[in-house]
This record gives sequence, structure tokens and C-alpha cells, in this order.
Amino acid sequence: MEHFLYITWDPSDTAVSFGPLAIHWYSMCWLVGLALAYLLVQRLYKEQKVKEGLFDPLFLYCFIGILAGARLGHCLFYQPDVFLTSWRHFIEIFLPIDISDSGSWRFTGYRGLASHGGTLGLMLALWIYVRRTKMNVWQVLDNIAIATPVTACFIRLGNLMNSEIIGRITDVPWAFIFERVDSMPRHPGQLYEAIAYALLFFIGWRIYRKQPQRVGTGFFFGLCLTYIFTARFFIEYTKEVQEAFEQTLPLNMGQMLSIPFVIIGIACMKGGNWMKRLADLAAGNKKK
Repeated sequence: MEHFLYITWDPSDTAVSFGPLAIHWYSMCWLVGLALAYLLVQRLYKEQKVKEGLFDPLFLYCFIGILAGARLGHCLFYQPDVFLTSWRHFIEIFLPIDISDSGSWRFTGYRGLASHGGTLGLMLALWIYVRRTKMNVWQVLDNIAIATPVTACFIRLGNLMNSEIIGRITDVPWAFIFERVDSMPRHPGQLYEAIAYALLFFIGWRIYRKQPQRVGTGFFFGLCLTYIFTARFFIEYTKEVQEAFEQTLPLNMGQMLSIPFVIIGIACMKGGNWMKRLADLAAGNKKK
């Protein structure tokens, strides 16, 4: 084994501190990812000459939808036995605090966000946005899909900085030794995902520059779902299970939740008329 190539990983979880106020790398990565997506979609809206005043509400809907969905997804999919068994843990679902048995509390930030839940939250937020603005639902979904991989990439980099969602023990020469966890060389599953999502962004952006007319057909939305969750399905094989109950399952929770998104993505890429009718109905558009 090429032990000398292993990367010893134990960075500080604090990116910037101002006295008692500390900004963690995970929060920083989320903010950078969302900011880049904001700028990208803003540019797309301008290039497509979307009516002014329709963009800023989109960012607000997406931010709330992703954060709420990701938090609820983690708590309900992965740790229902913790967050649904006592009132204080139930409160911790919604507030970024840790409540002790004595009733005292401390600020911790949201520790535990699930990408599948974030995707569902985003889709719900976009459905509300489309109903209110009467925009073409496929145009909105495609534009968001072009920018989404950037955010996904930075979120996984945040996981890497936190030494969380670690990989299985391995002897590959690029293995990481996550010192906060143990001294064993492991797959950097977070880095695998970050690289995969960065590649998806460049693929999607390249296709958009060459074929901008595809925006509004559902192609980019379908490509994003299919690529991200197919990559997620296979990369899960390099990760340690996150919760004990997954040990008894043929597929882990991340893989099982990925399958429906891949199916939806393929259907959207094919652009069937039934998908368009369903989307128009969801948006409240009664035109034929």
C-alpha cells in the first residue's frame, strides 16, 4: 500500500471568527454555494429576458425550501428515533440549538441536513413560486438545474471540512485519514461527490451555451436529477452507513431515496407530454 500518499485530514471547523462569533466551514460552503447559484440564475434570467421583479422572490423561495427540506429530511429520514421522541429534540429540528436535560441551551447551528430532503424542499418551493408568478414551470426548473450542481458541490466540500459522511476503510493511495474519526485510511466520499457535481455543472453549462433553446423543455432538470442521484447511488458504496438501522437493509437510505429521483429525471429528459401536462396542472396553468 502507498501509505505515504494518504492525506491526513483534521482541519479546524471554523472558517472565520469575530470574537465569540464563529462562522464554520460548513456554513461558509453553504453560503458560497447559494451565492454562486444566485448569480448564475440571475444571469440566465437576464439572458432569457425574464420580466424584472421575478428573480429576487425565486432566491428567497429556494433558500427557505432547501434549508427547511434538508433539515426535515435528515431528522425524519435518518434520526426519527431522536427528534420525535422528546419535546426538546423536536424543538431542535426547527431551531439551531442544543437543549440540555436541565433546560439550558446553546447555539450549535443546524447539524444534520439531508440532500434528498433539500431536493424535495426545493421542488415544493419552486411549485409555490411558479403558481404565484405564472412563469413557465419548465423554464424555472431548467434554470435552477443548471446552477444547482454548484451548490451541491460546495455543500459536499463543507461535509469534507467537517470530516462527516466519511467513506469506508480502503487502501487506495488517495485515501484520507479523518483524525476526528479514527486513524484508518478511508474513501473521501464527500470529495467524490463534489467532483462529480462540479463536472455536471460544466457539462450542463456547455450544453446550455450551445443549445439555449433546450431551456423550457425539462431537459436540464431531468439531466440534473438523473446525473446527481445516479452518481449518489454508486458513490454510496464507498461510504460508511450513517445510521445503525441501515446495516440490515439491502440498500442504504441514500440509495433508496435516490431511485425515485433518477426515474423522474429520465422521464423529464425524454420530455413526454404527460410530464408537461402534470407540470402545467401543478402550476395552475389551465391553457391547452
